[in-house]
Amino acid sequence: MLIQRVVRDLVTSKRNFWLSAKALRVVEDHRGNLEVALDPIGTKPGDFVITIGVSAARIAAGNPKITTDLTIGGIIDHWNEERWRS
Repeated sequence: MLIQRVVRDLVTSKRNFWLSAKALRVVEDHRGNLEVALDPIGTKPGDFVITIGVSAARIAAGNPKITTDLTIGGIIDHWNEERWRS
């Protein structure tokens, strides 16, 4: 699991069947690297989140048939930029 920040929504015109009704978010790590994560919990830009990767991401998404390797598993209530960048 990693701590990442939600940067923005990701809108696509066509998707794999299993992703068709799922929200996607662009997230960044503490170094500024961007990734796309499945968002089953409803985050918003600026939220610090816990992301779950690799095969566990499919389980965290609620369906092992969903084609994802990064899923947002929770919103962190008390976290700040200073702690994150250090």
